[in-house]
Amino acid sequence: MKKLSDQELDEISEIAVKSAESFIYSRVSKKEVIDIDIKVELDYDEGLDVDIQVEIQFDPLSTPDEGIAEDAADCAITEIDIYLADN
Repeated sequence: MKKLSDQELDEISEIAVKSAESFIYSRVSKKEVIDIDIKVELDYDEGLDVDIQVEIQFDPLSTPDEGIAEDAADCAITEIDIYLADN
C-alpha cells in the first residue's frame, strides 16, 4: 500500500461519512431520522485499519430496519476500498 498523506486520510474520512449518510437516507426518509452519529477511526501504521460506527436515532413513530446502521458502515467501507483502488 502506498503512503497516504494527511489530506488523503481526511478525504477517506469524508468519503466514509458521506457514503454512510447517503446510504441511510436512501433507505429512510429524513423526517424519520432525529440524529445520526458517524464515527470514523483511521489507524495508519503499516496498513490502513478503518473502524466505522454508525448510530441513528429515529423518530419514535418510525419502524426502521434494525440493520441499517451496520449496512451503512459496510457501505462506507466499500466506498473507501473503491477510493483506495482508484488512487
